[in-house]
Amino acid sequence: MSVLKAEGISLRLSGRTVLDAVSAAFKPGQVTAVLGPNGAGKSTLLSCLAGLHTPDEGRVMIGGRPRATLGLRDLARQIGLLPQGADVHWDVDVATLVALGRYPHRTRWGETKADRIAVASAMAATDVAQFAARPMTALSGGERARVLLARVLAGEPQWLLADEPLANLDPAHQLDTLECLRDVARSGAGVIVVLHDLNHAIRVADEVLLMCDGRIVAQGALEDVLTPQSIATTYGVSSHIGTTPDGLRFIVTTPMVR
Repeated sequence: MSVLKAEGISLRLSGRTVLDAVSAAFKPGQVTAVLGPNGAGKSTLLSCLAGLHTPDEGRVMIGGRPRATLGLRDLARQIGLLPQGADVHWDVDVATLVALGRYPHRTRWGETKADRIAVASAMAATDVAQFAARPMTALSGGERARVLLARVLAGEPQWLLADEPLANLDPAHQLDTLECLRDVARSGAGVIVVLHDLNHAIRVADEVLLMCDGRIVAQGALEDVLTPQSIATTYGVSSHIGTTPDGLRFIVTTPMVR
């Protein structure tokens, strides 16, 4: 499985520097949580990795090859992107929409057994199989979000890039989605997920990439990156890091004393 790298990428949008010489390496088979305050550049970083934006400087590498040299079909097989706030406004049923995720793998012979298995597995993993025949417009926001994740999973990408995939989900489905991301990593693929909740990151991530003002503050293991000092510097809040009786770490944040 190939390594995904950002090598010194910088990007300006509307006259503002949103990424400033960002370099980071992402490993297959693990979940990397991208964290940081609003406007840190998290979503833009994912867009550059996926090819939606071309950096003004630097480059993105996949398996030692510049991303820019990959054809669109090859890139679509390797990287699956779930953008923030994605939605569908046309009257298509759930099964048909999820099946669109197989498009990069389709041949002239049409749908294959592998396609059907991948679609069914993706719908099961996101708990949307019961909606298969329902139109997307009849689903709630949280249900649509799960279907859109299923569409990306159906493509079986080597890299899953998910931008705030827990938005609009109830607590139970948030935990289910986090476990789904872990399953994707266990399969050998790489997962890069933008999150806002530090405790969700603790639950799912192998590594954390902490960003602020378009730069990387730190990248590494959870316990090394998410410290009271780094949280205070990046978010401007105080924090207490504890451990539950069953050994799960948690973070409680409070306003800083001025």
